[in-house]
Amino acid sequence: MSNNIVWHDHKVTRAERAEPKSQRPCLLWFTGLSGSGKSTIANALDVALYQRGYHTFLLDGDNVRHGLNRDLGFSDSDRVENIRRVGEVSKLFADAGLIVLSAFISPFASDRRLVRNLFPEGEFIEVFMNTPIETCEQRDPKGLYQKARAGKIKDFTGIDSPYEIPERPEVVLDTSLQSVDDCIEQLIQYLQDRKLILEHKD
Repeated sequence: MSNNIVWHDHKVTRAERAEPKSQRPCLLWFTGLSGSGKSTIANALDVALYQRGYHTFLLDGDNVRHGLNRDLGFSDSDRVENIRRVGEVSKLFADAGLIVLSAFISPFASDRRLVRNLFPEGEFIEVFMNTPIETCEQRDPKGLYQKARAGKIKDFTGIDSPYEIPERPEVVLDTSLQSVDDCIEQLIQYLQDRKLILEHKD
């Protein structure tokens, strides 16, 4: 980093930006295998919070790779850089007072810990999609497992690249057992219990 770069503190704090929204800034980090339901649940929660009048922004793995991270592949080093960039962007949105939802496989515990360390205590919420790989393979919405099993995709998480299970996630969901509505109810309840959303705004 250049010695000529100086950090400038904002005159309006993140708490001040969030207060009129009746919420506290935070990041819900959805992690799990491909097909585990990360994007489905993150999108459904985004809609549910929007309908209640809260201010959110959703970052999805595929979408980010179309723009910000289009220069990255799927090697271990590129996966690390992918998550680093997303963590920094998530922090900027949270600094704007938003509830951020990020849906990324993010297979490495060290990468998830790096993002967690960007946030004040209690503002990083790791949501582990604990859906069995058998269910994920049966769904295979993009046909990726089939290609990985056939050797057409290398370094595919869960097949020939590891997924490191979160040790102490804040929320655990299993979409092989829970409906979308059940998952959203659990997440909304968590946000209310932690006073990250301060009131119903229906």
